[in-house]
Amino acid sequence: MTTKVHLLAEGRGRSLVKRLTAGQAADTKEPVALLEAYGSKANRRSLRARGIPHTIPERADVRANRARKGSRGGQPPNFNAARYKDRNQVERAFNRLKQFRAVATRYDKLKCRYQATITVASIVIWLRAKPDRTTSRSVR
Repeated sequence: MTTKVHLLAEGRGRSLVKRLTAGQAADTKEPVALLEAYGSKANRRSLRARGIPHTIPERADVRANRARKGSRGGQPPNFNAARYKDRNQVERAFNRLKQFRAVATRYDKLKCRYQATITVASIVIWLRAKPDRTTSRSVR
């Protein structure tokens, strides 16, 4: 009855990769490219084994548990606060998609039609986007 949308977004909040799963499906069953949002030890290990950097903050209860164990608690995972601030790009991508009524209200009953609706909305977002700025300026 419900659907989860998983996506990767580029720096300006436009979606790059989208996947739909059943609402009751576990989030951690998604491909490694989408796992950066989930903080389990198994996901961190999987990303590390593939050489994929992650920015997953440790939950407070996990941090407290590790501190309680002392030296047996292990090392805290790497965390880059500056990189973590950029995670709102995915939220911006979702907000842009939700501006389309058919995406936000989920009128489509079939997964394939809902996925097509999300794809069309993503294409429209990309077509409406202003061109990316170049870092170098041309001199006349």
